Amino acid sequence: MSTEEAAMELAPHIRRIGNDIIAVHLIVTDEGITVVDAGLAGHRKDLLGELEAVGRSLDDVKGVILTHGDSDHVGFAERLRREAGVPVYVHEADAARAKGAKPPKTGRQHMHVAPTVGFFWYSLRKGGLRTTALSEVVAMRGGEILPLPGAPRIIELPGHSPGSIAVHVPLARAVFVGDALTTRHVLTGEVAPQPAPFTDDPDAAARSLDAIADLDVDWVIPGHGAPWHGSPRALVDAIRTRS
Repeated sequence: MSTEEAAMELAPHIRRIGNDIIAVHLIVTDEGITVVDAGLAGHRKDLLGELEAVGRSLDDVKGVILTHGDSDHVGFAERLRREAGVPVYVHEADAARAKGAKPPKTGRQHMHVAPTVGFFWYSLRKGGLRTTALSEVVAMRGGEILPLPGAPRIIELPGHSPGSIAVHVPLARAVFVGDALTTRHVLTGEVAPQPAPFTDDPDAAARSLDAIADLDVDWVIPGHGAPWHGSPRALVDAIRTRS
């Protein structure tokens, strides 16, 4: 698992920018591109570079889907919406959060100095203090299939936040889960399937994993940590074995 900056093709129709600390994902189809999460403000430059590398432009980006409304997922979304007219989708329960409402305080977080400093240093370097809250969103709910490239289907995963979702893309045989889980803890550096930090309701988040466990996909892709290539059920079981 790498914390080096890298753009890569994970599989047909899936590309990633950023790294295992914070990642942004692209669903690439002939009809256009859907962006899943918008990382930090500085990831916009990486997005432009990746679009150029695959022979596409901002005109090909048809929408951004936020897995939840935290600032390290909102990133460049407002600028993309304002400058390029790209709609930004977020679950209705996280719309206020994406528009700048402060999330509730979570309990004390377990952390180690080096990875925690690395997380906050990376966030600063990539414009974490320059995130602009959204002024307009397209609210959505679980069960919807959005009119975007890849026909992404929305699965509700409340817990990390009230409006946390997964984005299921059968075309790519993938599900993007945001902070519903992680494979690299940003505060401890531990590399393993596990609950994500800064979760509003850990018990609800744990229960929500049932919604993805039996999906017929090859990839489970979190916002932090390396993608999981394999069975969602095996991933969920590995997380629950820890508790």
